[in-house]
Amino acid sequence: MATNRPSVLKRQRERKRAEKAAEKREERAQRSAVREPGAGAPVATRDDLEGYGLTRDHADSDPAS
Repeated sequence: MATNRPSVLKRQRERKRAEKAAEKREERAQRSAVREPGAGAPVATRDDLEGYGLTRDHADSDPAS
């Protein structure tokens, strides 16, 4: 009957949350250890940007000219 007390249930919930957070930290650490050093987010090249029509000439972007 003592396991139905609110304080016991609260401690169980807190322990479960702490364990879940610890698991997430471990998984994140493992993923970052496995990832290659240069494997960041992909970056669009100038050709990619030109394909989307997002590039500007340097003369157009310079307001002093």
